[in-house]
Amino acid sequence: QVQLVESGGGLVQPGGSLRLSCAASGSIFSIDSMGWYRQAPGKERELVATITSGGTTNLADSVKGRFTISRDNAKNTMYLQMNSLKPEDTAVYYCNAEGIRVGPLAARRKCWGQGTQVTVSS
Repeated sequence: QVQLVESGGGLVQPGGSLRLSCAASGSIFSIDSMGWYRQAPGKERELVATITSGGTTNLADSVKGRFTISRDNAKNTMYLQMNSLKPEDTAVYYCNAEGIRVGPLAARRKCWGQGTQVTVSS
C-alpha cells in the first residue's frame, strides 16, 4: 500500500520561508504526477503546484515567483520551497500523487497525504 507523508510545515513570519517535503512509501514502480494542494479554513481545497515525472511544472498564479516545486524520482519525494510567505498562504498543505503504479502493467492509482499545517503570522 502506498502512503504519502508530508513534513516541513510550521509557523513562520510574513516574508519568511519554509520547505515542505512529501515522501511516497510502499511498493512503487512509478508515479506520473505529484502535486501540492492547500485548504484554508472556510475555503475549498485549491491547487498550488504540480510536477510530472519528466519535470514539467505548473504553479498557481498566486504563488508564481515565490514557490518552487521539485521532485526526486529516485526517492519518490517531492518538495515545495516557499519563499516570501504571506498570511494568505496560511493553510493545510496536502500532497497528492496521480498515476501510481506498483508494477509496469499495474493499474494506475491516486493517493493523498494527511496534510501539514503552514501558518504565516507575525
